[in-house]
Amino acid sequence: MPLAVTFLEQDKQAPAQIAGQLAEFLNAAKTSLHIAIYDFRLSDVTAGAVVNALRSRAAAGVDVRIVYDAGKLQVGFPESGADPAPPGTADFVQRIGDKVQSKRITGGDPQMPKLMHHKYIVRDGKTPTAAVWTGSTNFTDDSWSLQENNIVRIDSPELCAYYETDFSELWDKGDIATTGAHDVGTLSVGGTQIKVAFSPGEGRSIDLDVAHLIRSARNRLKMGSMLITSGGILGALSDVLQKGHLAEFGGVYDETQMASVVEQWKTGPSAWKIPVFQDVAAKLAGKRSTPYTPTSKHDFMHNKVVVADDAVVTGSYNLSHSATENAENILVIHDRELADRYVAYIDGLVKRYKGQE
Repeated sequence: MPLAVTFLEQDKQAPAQIAGQLAEFLNAAKTSLHIAIYDFRLSDVTAGAVVNALRSRAAAGVDVRIVYDAGKLQVGFPESGADPAPPGTADFVQRIGDKVQSKRITGGDPQMPKLMHHKYIVRDGKTPTAAVWTGSTNFTDDSWSLQENNIVRIDSPELCAYYETDFSELWDKGDIATTGAHDVGTLSVGGTQIKVAFSPGEGRSIDLDVAHLIRSARNRLKMGSMLITSGGILGALSDVLQKGHLAEFGGVYDETQMASVVEQWKTGPSAWKIPVFQDVAAKLAGKRSTPYTPTSKHDFMHNKVVVADDAVVTGSYNLSHSATENAENILVIHDRELADRYVAYIDGLVKRYKGQE
């Protein structure tokens, strides 16, 4: 199968290693590089290879374009959808060079703006050698060294066509509001079935699909998710645990970030979620990340993964209501060998963070 995956874990790889992988992917471009990225801020240690790749491809006539989130909300994270990230992406992107085109993307309703939260690259998207880079991983040193994340690279012109549609709409509109609608499909890549979808246009359908996949699991259900706040997904998890027919259930979440959510739930209409979440969380490991400030250690458990039997859900899409309204992308990949690899990764994180001091 023309698919590669990289698993990241705090202190298990040097950020320069991931910078090298990214630069290699970029340097292979012949016609276009279309990048949608939420957080793009690299240090002197990691920036060189990535920036040089972008500049050299642009100088060679490759159509290099970057869209990024217009601004980072800092109040009300995480239930408001304000995934924590310091400012600086706009400055970094604009320093790359004038041959690399870029555009800031606004968040829909100005009264309650949401995020351009993607982390994808479409390389040579309209050619037979098209490839996509996606997953949960932002382009920052912290994402590459302190956080749990995954990166997926897939060679498929048919899959890339969906990402090109999403990118074109972001670029043309400069806003997430209408993106993703009807940009959903199922295809075969190397004999493996993959479903792709984008929010906010397909946000409600994505939430329903993930909940259905969870309810349909018959053998194993494993999770690696920063947040678990969607009412539909929490309900599905509660249902499947009450039935008690799973041979394996487990996973890991970000305990610090979810503690903040639970505090918000106590005084609002989502109070019913608290006992449901607590019942689910009792069977998971929680990573105690550092409470967020712009200058703190950004060591979140940042994956957005579900493994249901032999299906893998991954992408930028958190298991939250806010994800239905953000600009996100999600893949559902039906492949037993890949699912086994994700399960091994999640089980390793559970072992690391279960019962941590």
